[in-house]
Amino acid sequence: MKLLKSHFAIKLAILTVATLLCDQFAAGTEAADGEKPEIVSMDDVVYGRVHGAGLLADVAYPKTGKPLPALISVHGGRWIGGHKRDASTIKVKQWAEFGFFAMSIDYRLVRCTPAPACFQDLQCAIRYVHVHAEKFNIDTDRIFLMGQSAGGHLVSLAATIGDGPFPRTGGWKDASNDFRAAISVAAAYDLPSLDWGVIWTPAEGDVDAARALASPNRHLSADSKPILVLHSDNDTSVPIVNALKMVRALEKAGAPHRFHRYPKMGHMGINDEVIARSLEFIREMTPKSAGDE
Repeated sequence: MKLLKSHFAIKLAILTVATLLCDQFAAGTEAADGEKPEIVSMDDVVYGRVHGAGLLADVAYPKTGKPLPALISVHGGRWIGGHKRDASTIKVKQWAEFGFFAMSIDYRLVRCTPAPACFQDLQCAIRYVHVHAEKFNIDTDRIFLMGQSAGGHLVSLAATIGDGPFPRTGGWKDASNDFRAAISVAAAYDLPSLDWGVIWTPAEGDVDAARALASPNRHLSADSKPILVLHSDNDTSVPIVNALKMVRALEKAGAPHRFHRYPKMGHMGINDEVIARSLEFIREMTPKSAGDE
């Protein structure tokens, strides 16, 4: 009974923190009369094209006169499955209600187009946001990435190598791919030591070198983008040791980061705790001038 009460109290505390943070963000987009703004929602927006095929995203945002922070969500699925509306992604309408331009992307899966196509698609999505900042009223100094599992790997890689050695595909070739920070949930960081890291197999070249190149923990520096790492001890898809390798590398490099470790959340999706910690991190990473608007 005590354990049940304790679990309920923890869950209630998480929900309370999440609600307060959500209210704080949403308050910045309210109209002068205190009414909540209209939410615009668009499904299957084409954010890029590769050989004529569209790269799709779901988008939602509040209609407001104030510049919006942007959040790009990247699904999990070991780069071979998953999609922009599954449990590994944000709910774009929910985040629009928080006061964000929210975007959840699909990307090319490796059984269709080998790695690093999925990573190149994420880079295309970031450039799309920059190019369309005026249209959607986006503050380009407040672009954030969030990914779960394989998606967390992709956003962490973006935080450490940017474009890396990979050519730009999908469009918006000359646009910026800059962003403020990345949120990485139950992610893979060191591919050679992960059983499903072997799935990352380019069409040609040395696969061992390719997996090392695609490991975020091997490219950290003090100039890396800030990263929020969330991981659980009982994650059976990505063992905690993989995340701890990343955290040790972050510490050694002096790279900006936050780490939240959980005993029993498994291979967590975008749950209430993740939302609360993400909003907290975003607020911390928001430039003072933008946060005061």
